[in-house]
Amino acid sequence: MDSINQNQPEDNFKDLAGPEGLEKIKELAKKAGSCFFCTKIVSGQAFSTRPMSAEKIDDNGNFWFLSANDSHKNAEIAADPAVQMLFQGSSYSDFLTLYGKATISTDKEKIKELWDPTMKTWFTEGIDDPRITVIKFTPSDGYYWDTKHAIFVAFAKRIVGSIIGQTLDDSIEGNVTP
Repeated sequence: MDSINQNQPEDNFKDLAGPEGLEKIKELAKKAGSCFFCTKIVSGQAFSTRPMSAEKIDDNGNFWFLSANDSHKNAEIAADPAVQMLFQGSSYSDFLTLYGKATISTDKEKIKELWDPTMKTWFTEGIDDPRITVIKFTPSDGYYWDTKHAIFVAFAKRIVGSIIGQTLDDSIEGNVTP
């Protein structure tokens, strides 16, 4: 039996690296708005995950978060800096997974740069809360699944494909690195 990708008459693989890869990472991460931030990603074992929103994605593709120094996440990063982040921008497209390393700091200038007054919910003493730390996630590689065109085009192609009995899903996927 043929795989779905072998039935696809169009080329649906495109690896992205450098500026093009960085642009795709930023695009998909921003569409999703938040991610599942996974630590303890040891093969064959349950990993720890929690929803998080990056405060910033810089021009080098680093993701910046604020976190509490007494959180499980910080303890897990201190023990093993390997992190995976999972993004879903919609039900049909805009999927991204990234692997990389996380570091933790107490850089006061970076905390000020990333601070948002609503964070007082978690850091009750405000911007000077001694529990605030900065997590910097630097992606090394990843994989994306998206549509080549707008979701409307992808949906139309799926309908036409179902009518004529041919795989037409307008998908594009590939490795992505900043």
